[in-house]
Amino acid sequence: MENIKKYFGLIWIALGLIVGYFNIVIMGIPKIQSGKQEDLVFAIINLGVLTPIIVGGLVTFGYYALCGEFNKKSQTKE
Repeated sequence: MENIKKYFGLIWIALGLIVGYFNIVIMGIPKIQSGKQEDLVFAIINLGVLTPIIVGGLVTFGYYALCGEFNKKSQTKE
């Protein structure tokens, strides 16, 4: 079970990188270059707010899963 968690950690990190690429290259830059006001607002919100939150959360969660932070054995009771 612990190995499955580590594999899923790699999957979460890869998913974070893929989502970041998609948000920047597919959803962000073309909307900024379109010149329309509603596209510009969407691009600023997407690039400035949503992308860092989504990518940061996925990569952090994947890192913790990869390092074994979610193992019950490693938790200490104080």
